[in-house]
Amino acid sequence: MSPPSLKTRARLSEVRYEIRGELARRARELETQGRSLIKLNIGNPGAFGFRAPEHLQRAIADHIAGTDPYTHQQGLPEAREAIAAFHKARGTPNASPERVFIGNGVSELIDISLRALLNPGDEVLVPSPDYPLWSAATILNDGRPVYYRCDEANDFLPDPEQIEALVSPRTRAIVLINPNNPTGANYPRDLLERIVAIAAKHSLLLMCDEIYDGILYDDHVFQPLAPLAGDLPCLSFGGLSKVHRACGWRVGWAVLSGDPLASGDFHHAMDLLGALRLCANVPGQFAIDQALHGVDTITPLCQPGGRLHETRQALIESCNASEHLTLVAPQGALYGFPAVVGDAARGFDDHAFALEMLETEDVLIVPGSSFNVPYHNHFRVTLLPEAPVLREVFARIDRVLTRRASRDTCI
Repeated sequence: MSPPSLKTRARLSEVRYEIRGELARRARELETQGRSLIKLNIGNPGAFGFRAPEHLQRAIADHIAGTDPYTHQQGLPEAREAIAAFHKARGTPNASPERVFIGNGVSELIDISLRALLNPGDEVLVPSPDYPLWSAATILNDGRPVYYRCDEANDFLPDPEQIEALVSPRTRAIVLINPNNPTGANYPRDLLERIVAIAAKHSLLLMCDEIYDGILYDDHVFQPLAPLAGDLPCLSFGGLSKVHRACGWRVGWAVLSGDPLASGDFHHAMDLLGALRLCANVPGQFAIDQALHGVDTITPLCQPGGRLHETRQALIESCNASEHLTLVAPQGALYGFPAVVGDAARGFDDHAFALEMLETEDVLIVPGSSFNVPYHNHFRVTLLPEAPVLREVFARIDRVLTRRASRDTCI
């Protein structure tokens, strides 16, 4: 007689994370069989040959002897001072080391901040498409994600009127991801000002995921949210993973701005939750000062001739050349979010397509519906491979879509 199965938390059935889900597990199985795959499912610079800048590596090496003890739950004082100075320089009100929280990546801080904020049944306004951790963390902290649309027809920018129409008595926060993952949209100042006005009217916390703030193309300019929020409580997230290509170091931060009296209880809640996990990774924190105040190593990669710029150009040209694809060109971040159109789109299922790409073409992509959208004709790729590799990927994608379009036409 077998023992009874161990039950798990019921709400996990509501959580999706296909970026490292069923398709990624199948990819590992194929690799064990000797297959060589091109994996475009995750924005992991180190997996594509990028390295964290040398001056950041040196900063850690020079301080490694002092990294054995736990540090303060909010992070090393000198690291928090560097983050506060960076935010103060770009206009964040009340930016101070005491209001900076350092975590094991932005992912941990998203979870901590939502746990500090939500009571059962509280609602969080989340973009659709979203980075699915935001939905998952809301659900697992007993909240409910309520999605505001970022429509392709509007270059994946949200409609403030629709955001406000979704506000209810249970709404606690508005989440923004800017520059956006998965679409690459970069939010203009006037749009952000309208969203700030909604938060002010309804006394909502603003939570802005700005992990890609330095990754911009074609002279687009990043507008941080906190300077526009003024005295409103605003939590701004950043880190070393993307701009500084140091995902494995797990160094992220959140800066709480606005009137300290209005957010005092929330500050104490985040401090308590940070203390329960003792502290974040200590060695990586010694790289923060150099990352924020040292040499800019990301901008050259995003300008003409730079690797990210050239791969983005390969994405744009590949989609333009295909009769089966359309693309809103990403203005920032590390991803493209193409749509399948025309004959190939009839009866299209993004998950089945992603599985076919994996099984027949040795390419791993992420179905668009994994980003909490109601449609099934998009997919996400990362811009991290070299441009010729991405061109080859899209040649394979076009081959599969042409096959599908011909098959559907013959039916």
